[in-house]
Amino acid sequence: MAVAFTVLMAFGTAPTPLWPLYEARDHFGATTVTVAYASMVVGAAAAFLGLGHLSDRLGRRRIIVPALLVGIVAAVVLMLWRDLPGLIAGRILNGAALGLMASTATTYLHDLHHEARPDRRGSALPGVVAPAANLGGLAAGPLVAGAAAEWLPAPLITTQAIFTLAMVGCLALVLSTPETVDLELPAAEPPLRFALRPGGRRTFGAAGSLGAFAFAILGLISSLGASVLHGTLHTDSHLVAGLAAFLMFGSAAAAQLALGRLALPRVLAVGAVVFPVGLAVCAVALDHPALWLYLVAVSLSGAGSGLLFKGGVERAVSVAAPASRAGVLAVFFVVAYLGMGLPSVLFSVALRHFTVQTAMIGFAAVLSCGAVVSVVVASRDRAPRPGKVSARSTRPS
Repeated sequence: MAVAFTVLMAFGTAPTPLWPLYEARDHFGATTVTVAYASMVVGAAAAFLGLGHLSDRLGRRRIIVPALLVGIVAAVVLMLWRDLPGLIAGRILNGAALGLMASTATTYLHDLHHEARPDRRGSALPGVVAPAANLGGLAAGPLVAGAAAEWLPAPLITTQAIFTLAMVGCLALVLSTPETVDLELPAAEPPLRFALRPGGRRTFGAAGSLGAFAFAILGLISSLGASVLHGTLHTDSHLVAGLAAFLMFGSAAAAQLALGRLALPRVLAVGAVVFPVGLAVCAVALDHPALWLYLVAVSLSGAGSGLLFKGGVERAVSVAAPASRAGVLAVFFVVAYLGMGLPSVLFSVALRHFTVQTAMIGFAAVLSCGAVVSVVVASRDRAPRPGKVSARSTRPS
């Protein structure tokens, strides 16, 4: 399950070093790049909100398998429909696949661990593996695509073919996993799309903010990173563009693995320090162009965002009603993915009026302040104790 999660997330970020090739093929600029990138967010949000809760009722595998199938269709569309509308359509389908996968896979990994190790209910392992698979996949995608663009022919087609074959293989892996949801629940029990424990709203709000601020810098580098490298740092290598994104997402996953067993307040505290430092160094690297400093900056900001994201996931899970974990995580991921898409579009618009250095300084200041405030709120609020779910918190979202 972790392998399938990783592969599908990698498919989502694979275009990072390929955007200049799409720009040249379809004759569009930076703003269209961010719109094409953000179209994935539209598909993901629709899947999260409309279908993300269904695995709590229909079963985890019945959602994961369609997620992989939609991903395969998206890759085929991107291979065969070779113009801007095809790119947008493929990215929307890509987002829908991610939306089906992300919240369900996170919950499924927890379930599978509990099934295999019922005596280790309090284990932190699922909470480490799920975000690491998520961010590890996001890291691997740009590196694979960057290598394909650097050394293989027809990279826009070859990259999609590689991920098509990988997702087909993952179907076999997922079909070998056991179902963990009781499919014979009483008919009188209504499905809960979004239900929080009493008193969990403010904590969930802080968790969602952590996800959005953490993903904002990831989305910016994924969409405009190659253009920044070309225009400001004068680097045209597709492999270097993929490497920058790989270091950013890889640092996020590595930070989670290294510090994942610390208490949540400490994880958030470290993230609240490393994240703004990374953003500040990124602004300096653009003001005094240096490739090595830029790579250090994206690594630091990625590590900080990984810790903030992990804290957001844990906080969201802690306030979810037992029968609505996938539904609550679906809403959490909608907020996080909006953070990945919307700020990147706003940044590209700001570039019409400001230099990239000035825009980055403002971007870094806003994200740093927002992240620190969210950490303070999330650290102060204690996870609500198990109990009955209030009527207000069970309204479908």
